[in-house]
Amino acid sequence: MSFRLALAPFAVCSAFLALAQTAPAQIKVGVVNLQEAVFQSAEIKKADADMTAKFKPRQDALEKATAEGNALVAKAQASPQASTDLQAQIQRKQREVQRLQDDLQADADRERNDILTASSQKMEAIVKKLAEERGLDLIVDSATTLYFKPVLDLTKDALAAYDKAYPVSAAGAAK
Repeated sequence: MSFRLALAPFAVCSAFLALAQTAPAQIKVGVVNLQEAVFQSAEIKKADADMTAKFKPRQDALEKATAEGNALVAKAQASPQASTDLQAQIQRKQREVQRLQDDLQADADRERNDILTASSQKMEAIVKKLAEERGLDLIVDSATTLYFKPVLDLTKDALAAYDKAYPVSAAGAAK
């Protein structure tokens, strides 16, 4: 019986030791503002400048058609007895402006979405690599996080790694 009493503390200590070994290790967490990291990248800034240049002629054509339509409306307002021909011209110009605007918006949205999707996927890969390099178990997006210590924020590190992995040529950046 005394042998059992002597084993009881040993059994309790063994149980605590076993529990301590099976207790989960501390989780290492990082935080990234994925949207900020993507939008601040040199690649996105260059893509934005390229899109502006690409769609500028169409934007100029839209502005010109709008000005022409406004001139027709002003002409019609100046003459209360505006002809049906002038009214038809105004309607055609309004349809043209609307079509130009819709086409420009759809094309710009499609291109912007394609660029952002590709860049977001590349940024996610960069963030995963950064997490592996730093031994992090979890990365959360700060956009959906209520609170985190600033020391956990890896956004600037992710942005620097992205710009290093996907450099923009000096000639392209000057556009």
